[in-house]
Amino acid sequence: MGYGENDREGQAFVKAFRQALGNFGWTEGRDVQVDVRWATASDGDARHRFAKELIELQPRLILAHGTPITAALQQLTRTIPIVFVNVSDPIGSGFVKSFSNPGGNVTGFITMEPTMASKWVELLKQISPQVTRCALVFNAKTAPYAQYFQNPFNSAAAAFAVEPVVANVRDADELENSITALGRVPNSGLIVMPDTFMTVNRAKITALAARYRLPAVYPFRFYAANGGLLSYGNDTIDSFRRSAAYADRILRGAKSAELPVQAPSKFELVINLKTAKAMDLAVPPSLLVSADELIE
Repeated sequence: MGYGENDREGQAFVKAFRQALGNFGWTEGRDVQVDVRWATASDGDARHRFAKELIELQPRLILAHGTPITAALQQLTRTIPIVFVNVSDPIGSGFVKSFSNPGGNVTGFITMEPTMASKWVELLKQISPQVTRCALVFNAKTAPYAQYFQNPFNSAAAAFAVEPVVANVRDADELENSITALGRVPNSGLIVMPDTFMTVNRAKITALAARYRLPAVYPFRFYAANGGLLSYGNDTIDSFRRSAAYADRILRGAKSAELPVQAPSKFELVINLKTAKAMDLAVPPSLLVSADELIE
């Protein structure tokens, strides 16, 4: 897992996987053992140490959360099956040959299609039409796939007459400085890339956006639940539930090379109306009607 052990969302993801695995008839302590390691996004040493530990246990399969962890595992084994969850660009990252024919020991469930970046820009303009400048924020260490989202982001920004800003931050201090600088420029907006570093720092990001009354669009529901203005993306807990189906098939003899990479099946649009009110933003009726959840 790409979060610390005390991370609430990370715990929810692991719980969802374990429950779904149980629904396939596997009982922990009787016919399956699940070992979990937690490494925060910025702790590369722990990531590689835990990857080595798990591989030395010679498990039947490994569930990998996110791109950095999947990369660390693949560097150490080409035989133990790896099922990833929340990887953005498995082909570009070298994990698989294609979605339909992964070809190696790695397969899994992607975060979302790159075209989602276009939708984020559109949603930002819908909820805050005055935005003329928008930053896409990420950490290249934990999001080496940034170009995957950056290209459609740039195209959408041009289509909506928005100046695109690429904000690659290397640590929490740079993250704060970048959002602070953005918040001081009138008519600016923020889009947060799917990235474990961003998720770990979600409380800081939403607090800074609120402080500077900065309209922001996030990739996952828990940002909006934490005070973020608007989120649109896949239901990550559902992806972890679905990954248990692949774990079940591999434990019963299927080969990971023959299991196609899958895209999300559930997406959710969540709007925090309390935050919108604090920013004096009038949420358009079209967004109110299409929202899966309104936080008041």
